[in-house]
Amino acid sequence: MDIRPLTPTYAVSPQIEPGDLAAIKAAGFTTIIDNRPDGEIPGHLQTAAMRAAASALGFDFVANPIIGGAMTAANVTAQAAAIAASTGPVLAYCASGNRSSVVWALAHAGKMPTDDLIAIPAKYGYQLEHLRAQLMAKGG
Repeated sequence: MDIRPLTPTYAVSPQIEPGDLAAIKAAGFTTIIDNRPDGEIPGHLQTAAMRAAASALGFDFVANPIIGGAMTAANVTAQAAAIAASTGPVLAYCASGNRSSVVWALAHAGKMPTDDLIAIPAKYGYQLEHLRAQLMAKGG
């Protein structure tokens, strides 16, 4: 498990497993967002299994699957809504954390400076410079 905090209330991670959830809970997270489509992963890591394991520990669990290279406006809206509805820190995961970083940046365009939306994920190796024009168009 490799939690990468983008803000004090939102972190991203590569794929997590049910065995990671107790440590995630101990770290103070209250909401988990699954940004991975089931077609990418084995059954024991798919949405239903992860939702059951997370719910058993009291997490709010949101499935917002993002297909690599095919993120939609609905994905961005759903991520923003899940973040806003959370009662505490959010952990979003995908294969590497990149999609969870991109959807976070797009959800915060116009609410945070574009330079920050690019620089913060870059600390963890997520390159979002290619989104600069899109982020700026949304008022960032």
